[in-house]
Amino acid sequence: MINKKYLEKLIVLMNEEGIDAMFIAPSEDLEFLIEFSPHMDERFQGLFVTKDNRLFYIVPQLNREEIQGVLGGTGSVFDWGDGEGFLDLLTKVFEDYNLLGKTIGVNGSARAVNILDIKSRLDISFKNGKTILEELRIIKTHDELDRLREAARMADDVFDKIIKFIRPGIQEKDIKNKIEELFMEMGADGLSFNPIIASGPNSSKPHYNMDSRFIEEKDIIIIDFGCKYKGLCSDMTRTVFVGGISEEEKKIYDIVNRANAEGERAVKAGVTAKSVDEISRRIIREEGYGQYFLNRLGHGIGYSVHEAPYIKGDNERKLEKAMAFSIEPGIYLPGKFGVRIEDIVVVTENGVEILNKATKEPVVILANG
Repeated sequence: MINKKYLEKLIVLMNEEGIDAMFIAPSEDLEFLIEFSPHMDERFQGLFVTKDNRLFYIVPQLNREEIQGVLGGTGSVFDWGDGEGFLDLLTKVFEDYNLLGKTIGVNGSARAVNILDIKSRLDISFKNGKTILEELRIIKTHDELDRLREAARMADDVFDKIIKFIRPGIQEKDIKNKIEELFMEMGADGLSFNPIIASGPNSSKPHYNMDSRFIEEKDIIIIDFGCKYKGLCSDMTRTVFVGGISEEEKKIYDIVNRANAEGERAVKAGVTAKSVDEISRRIIREEGYGQYFLNRLGHGIGYSVHEAPYIKGDNERKLEKAMAFSIEPGIYLPGKFGVRIEDIVVVTENGVEILNKATKEPVVILANG
């Protein structure tokens, strides 16, 4: 089903930005507009929306029946076969829709190789449409906020359970697998991203990608995880300690916790994203650890785990009621350890609502279980 309200808003924004058509490849953007997104693979496909409110979908023959059922009579579907490629079909469709020589916006999941192939064949100008599509969903509806709250509640519950599961001798990937198992038991759609379980010295790597290290006594562990619930995401980070906490770890933890709390306290309608980032960053900087706060303070969340608004030092965008985003300061000491604390917050009429309720007091897991 087409989300008519947001389709109308998209067309207004396209006309304002001088975009003749928007190409939306499989993604959360597509799911948001038509309540469906096929699995991404190497075959070219996606929805085109023209500035005069015409819709058509270019699809591999393999997916035609499915897409036809989703769009119904609201848009035309054109298919291509594996033996012929998509460029001849796309050329004809662009001729029919008078799009040759025009400007086409593309979303963030469009494959660069496809765009290069199109550009080599057709007289087309491409424009980054990511920010336009994010603008459609930057203000959450009441229903979306309720789903964000439920996704956050699930994350809180998983945290309460996972700290009872962690013990020396298990691997980081065991914790990942248990997190997914717990979310599925609760009725989540799935994970919103691959959890980060960064233990010991791995915790100094903010987006640590591996998972083979075994948990040891006196470990520090960053646990960054979330789920999807009815299409909306959660994302939460807590840092826990196995078998005890050193004075240095406690000092860093307290600084990050204070930066998190002050950043959240600064959130309200009318202030800039930049100013919120600066409040948290100043706390860490004044304690002498500014060079070890490597990430932006936060990112928007909704159908995507990362979307607008971005809470960072160069974003002058003013916050508005019903925007949802993370507050996640961190300090990362190379080769030693790191600490990150993250909540999802929502701008309200009178300030801020913090969706995550899990404790932010230091959690020390007994090494003997």
